[in-house]
Amino acid sequence: MNEYKRNGEEAYPKKIYASQLVTIDDLQELRKNIVGDLLAALKPSLQQPMKKWLKSHEVRKMLKISLGTLQTLKNNGTIKYSKIGGVHFFDLEEIQKMLGAK
Repeated sequence: MNEYKRNGEEAYPKKIYASQLVTIDDLQELRKNIVGDLLAALKPSLQQPMKKWLKSHEVRKMLKISLGTLQTLKNNGTIKYSKIGGVHFFDLEEIQKMLGAK
């Protein structure tokens, strides 16, 4: 900015050149670059395959329910599960069907 000041003049140049202007095309190109960068950053998470089986904490997070509510749903047969080595697994398709039925 100091390069434009002369003997008490304002800090702005008196002439504006075409190379100093931001055009609509420049803004559209910037938007495309930003969107491209965001998609590239999100691509690994978008390609992650859906799980067939979910653990209890994943089901609770997905349904936004407490541990007690999940236990009740298991006890009354609303949600079917398989127990392998002390870990409860829930079929994602069954949960989606249950949600679609309501």
